[in-house]
Formats: sequence, structure tokens, C-alpha cells
Amino acid sequence: MTRSELAEYLNVSVKTLHNWEKEKPELVRLINQGFALDESIEATRRHLKELEAIKKKASNGKFKLK
Repeated sequence: MTRSELAEYLNVSVKTLHNWEKEKPELVRLINQGFALDESIEATRRHLKELEAIKKKASNGKFKLK
């Protein structure tokens, strides 16, 4: 994500974002950690759906082992 995109997403100006990076690095770090957490949650959801599909196939006898 570019700085412009991040600023737009946070509903602040690019200048404000730049000031945060200089004056409030902990805030920027927390924002980045939040994005990383969101990505991890989405990945976990995708994996859960895949596992549920495997479980459903296995319980229906459609799962073929090689």
C-alpha cells in the first residue's frame, strides 16, 4: 500500500501521515500491526474454509486417499 493509499484509507492527508511517521512512530507501528493482524485473520478464515471443505468431503466418503 502506498502512502497516498494509506492516508486515504485512514482519512488523513499524506502530510499528516508523514508527520505521524516523524513525530509519532509508535502510532504508525500500531497501524501497521493492525494491518498485519487483519491479514492474519483473513488467512486463518481462508484456511478454516479449506479445512471445513476437506472435513465435509471426508465425512461424505468422497475423499480419496492415494
